[in-house]
Amino acid sequence: MAASDAQSPAVGSAGPDGRTAAAAADDSYDVPTVPHARIRVGRPGRRGRRDGVADRREIAAVFGGGACGALARTALGEAVPIGPGQWPWVTFGVNIAGAFMLGYFATRLQERLPLSSYRRPFLGTGVCGGLTTFSTMQVELLRMIEGHYYALASAYAGASVAAGYVAVQVATASVRRVRVRT
Repeated sequence: MAASDAQSPAVGSAGPDGRTAAAAADDSYDVPTVPHARIRVGRPGRRGRRDGVADRREIAAVFGGGACGALARTALGEAVPIGPGQWPWVTFGVNIAGAFMLGYFATRLQERLPLSSYRRPFLGTGVCGGLTTFSTMQVELLRMIEGHYYALASAYAGASVAAGYVAVQVATASVRRVRVRT
């Protein structure tokens, strides 16, 4: 037996994590060190990526959708400021609307429309991600707690999570309820 044969594992044998060497290699992440380097994220050949190269149009769709959603949220937030101890209606409203939109878009794009490489990143990740602001919700919760508005903070957190879940369920059910024309 050659020295190189003793060091290499048998073809198809699993490592300590139960995966073959080929499967483990597919999960690697290469960090680009020079401009215009290839970016390898996850497994090659996934939708939206060609040979491990990020699809710039998909990234542009996420960026454009995120800009639209963030601008809409910011405009609403500036129009209706809140004071300490008040229910943050704008943040609550955009988060629930965003959850509804995400449930609608995800279900409609996945189950009802032909596959598109750019609709889902634009509408789901971009618009809904830019519109919803759960980080602002966390900051508002911290301000409520710091101001000793514990009941308001608890009600706001619970209502946000519950209403967001209900919004996704209602949107998904409404898309699935509509008959598909054949």
